[in-house]
Amino acid sequence: MDEVFKALADASRRRLLDSLKNRNGQSLTELCAGLEMARQSVSKHLAVLEAAGLVTTARSGRQKLHYLNAAPINAVADRWISQYDRERARALTDLKAALEQTTMDTGPFVYKTYIRTTPERLWQALTDPEFTRRYWGPALESDWQPGSPVVWDGEGGRIADPEQVVLEAEPGRRLSYTWHTFTPEWGKASGLPQDVLDRIRSERRSKVTFEIEPAGELVKLTVVHDDLEPDGTVRKLIREGWPALLSSLKTLLETGEPLPEPAR
Repeated sequence: MDEVFKALADASRRRLLDSLKNRNGQSLTELCAGLEMARQSVSKHLAVLEAAGLVTTARSGRQKLHYLNAAPINAVADRWISQYDRERARALTDLKAALEQTTMDTGPFVYKTYIRTTPERLWQALTDPEFTRRYWGPALESDWQPGSPVVWDGEGGRIADPEQVVLEAEPGRRLSYTWHTFTPEWGKASGLPQDVLDRIRSERRSKVTFEIEPAGELVKLTVVHDDLEPDGTVRKLIREGWPALLSSLKTLLETGEPLPEPAR
């Protein structure tokens, strides 16, 4: 965590993070345009932020786009904030965000974490139905070939849909599939109000991509959830859901037990 605190200690780097908070997924040129810093200086600051895990990147054509990554901040919270204080801090943060929100949330949701495991074991955790059931809830069933269906089997029953399919599959390296269908049964099991379920069912189908890379004794997992409606309800749900789910995945792979489910 030393790298995280070192990265946050610099005011210019905090300004870069603020710029990405206001509009995630910016190129180097776009970040330079909004700050009175030379391109070389911005590049150096971004390198420090990326090394600390606070910023992650993804290619979009010829451009390299930069995204905020919440994983290191969550790690700080997990280590030093008690469960009671975490909920109070989250409530204050949500209120602050609601009062300050002035820009539209667009682009993919990107989250990066490092797990002490192997690429093969992580692939199994993402594709084995009994594995996904332990930390995720539903069992994800598929033969994981491009074009094959992905069936979700959990509290909301079995969810199958012709558009719920595998897009890419490179074992131990990359997995992508379209997101599940929001059925009434799923909505009831999730405890979502009917008006929220109606909104998310009206939004376009999104997709998720898992990128797996060896990183010494660790494995870097980058999750990119894309094709989301700008400022949509699904975006708000997955922005809260992915950090918790991936923390449980990491804990399961490193300790053998997933995180306990939070009280509803």
